[in-house]
Amino acid sequence: MNKFISGIFFVLCFLVAGTAIHAQRITDSGYRTVGYIKSDGTIQDGSYRTVGYFNADGRIQDSSYRTIGYLKGDGTVQDASYRTLGYIKGNGTVQDSGYRTIGYVKSGGTIQDASYRTIGHVDGVPAKRAAWFFFFGKSL
Repeated sequence: MNKFISGIFFVLCFLVAGTAIHAQRITDSGYRTVGYIKSDGTIQDGSYRTVGYFNADGRIQDSSYRTIGYLKGDGTVQDASYRTLGYIKGNGTVQDSGYRTIGYVKSGGTIQDASYRTIGHVDGVPAKRAAWFFFFGKSL
């Protein structure tokens, strides 16, 4: 009987850990959930409705699979017509197309605007995706 209980405990722990990895939560400054980014790149709103996708090739699509932009490996953010919208630097600084700082993604997952006011939080979301969500993802 003891092996049975420990087996169930193992399965439950695995399911809980798998769920945490499956979708990473994005919150606003008051820790209210505003979205999720799943490990496969699916972007969801706070009600788990799919609103877009991050593709492995850097393409960003809306829920109808229309390309709305690109997130390049070097951090350049472009719209669907390849016009540069901004840059996400390796240190977490987010800039617009004129190289003006518009925000920051801190290593602990805090998202700040240009005045260092906290506007959100992420946990386990890659910095470039988090920056895109907060600063460039308004078209979703």
